Amino acid sequence: MKVMGDGLLSIFDSPAVAISTALQVQYLLASEAVAASGTDPLRIRIGINYAEVMITQDDVFGDGVNVAARLEQHALPDGICISDTTHDTLPEELQRLFVDGGLLHLKNISRPVRAWHWPRTPTIEQSIRTVVAVLPFQSADEAANEFLVDGFTEDIISGLARFRSLSVIAVSSAFAFRDRSEGLKEVGRKLAANYLVTGNMRRSGDEVRITVRMIQADTERLVWSEKYQRQAADIFGIQDEIVKMIVANLVGQIESCDYRESIRRPPASLAAYEYYLRGLVHLRGYEPDDNIKAVEMFEAAVAGDGGFALAHAHLALARIAVGGYANAPKAVLRDGIALARHAVKLDEGEAGAHRVLGLAHLYLKDFDNSEREFRLAYKLNSSDAHALVQLGGLLARRNRLDEALPLVEEGMRLNPYPPHWYHAVLGNLLYFKGDYEQALAALKQLPNPGKYTSTRMIACLSMAGRSQEAAALAKSVRENHPDLTIREFLARGIVVETAEQTEKFRQGLLGTGLPE
Repeated sequence: MKVMGDGLLSIFDSPAVAISTALQVQYLLASEAVAASGTDPLRIRIGINYAEVMITQDDVFGDGVNVAARLEQHALPDGICISDTTHDTLPEELQRLFVDGGLLHLKNISRPVRAWHWPRTPTIEQSIRTVVAVLPFQSADEAANEFLVDGFTEDIISGLARFRSLSVIAVSSAFAFRDRSEGLKEVGRKLAANYLVTGNMRRSGDEVRITVRMIQADTERLVWSEKYQRQAADIFGIQDEIVKMIVANLVGQIESCDYRESIRRPPASLAAYEYYLRGLVHLRGYEPDDNIKAVEMFEAAVAGDGGFALAHAHLALARIAVGGYANAPKAVLRDGIALARHAVKLDEGEAGAHRVLGLAHLYLKDFDNSEREFRLAYKLNSSDAHALVQLGGLLARRNRLDEALPLVEEGMRLNPYPPHWYHAVLGNLLYFKGDYEQALAALKQLPNPGKYTSTRMIACLSMAGRSQEAAALAKSVRENHPDLTIREFLARGIVVETAEQTEKFRQGLLGTGLPE
């Protein structure tokens, strides 16, 4: 259809014809005849997408074209990268030529796209780790209350994520499939997971009964299952056994030292653990009193178990949240850092405690120590999507955008159905990169945006050249927050390290109707 820079766009009658043509081109360029010609080798990437498009006399338009262009960028030199919609239409003999590349978050494309790669080289095969998704365990009765069962599931995910040979789907994405309205094969496809873990819990007095199953997603073949009947106080031992069996089945032999180092120190009290889980529910909520209630729950958990590291860490975070995060009084932030440090001392191998300590340092604008803690969290748990996104967000605040973007993208790959704060991190990063439309799209994912998020959106609209929309939003924000000024936003609404970043936001807000 047309030449685009050093590439070209073509359309075909069917996906199979497109694939066959692409393979013939790559085979020809790699042939002995070309090698013997004495000319420099021509190495090209090919991206293929099957979609409806709009065709004019000399051009073709649509999201389908954009996906194909983005897939081309992800193909290896001399390789082909195709979309899931393309792969699904191919005959089996062509499907076997491609290896699953997992979900990709493509620029300017709202939904993740699952990609497939040719050739199936050892390099590609080794770069794609086994992906496991642990779906929310089901409550078999009212005694096994939902928050306890959810906490049990989350701890299994955390335990699995400590093994570098596995890629583990994050909690919020796995929990998006709680209702199981779709078949397991479809759930596996949407999460780009090779294996799914499911189970249920029944509680009777002081006893718990747990059933767990591991299933190969594409075939729904049962790989492993087990039933446990134990005292409720031994629930953490059951978690560790399940993690061990899953890894043993997927990875093979586990060196005993590796496994010992991977086990989180369990709390001594099941009651303390339940308070901790209730605290997490409130900390993740959006009601006006949720943060206060979270503090109460975490305080009860700490009182019940003085050695429970994660309870101490989240108590620190909840107290900082009540104080206004980065706008909390300095004394609150320093106390939060001290408590988070105590949590790290209780369990130095707990990535979650290091993440909270990193956040506390960030809110105090101690960027060096914040980065150190986030990197420790990532080192301890390379499949922790939260750690990846928080580290990427911290680097973006330090104006190290090229380092930040791959981390945030990988975090969102591991967590394709992320919590809302991921979008805030991504919006901040994209604004600094100058991709204002996509930054705005990310910020629009946030529910009930407050005055500072709305101000970021004003800056995005202004920098994108949408001045009338920026002025209209600025007028609306001023009606609800008449005291808001650009000076206040720059002092209290953003946490960045460089004057250049502060100035970029100031430039985005000038002339929008917000007073300086």
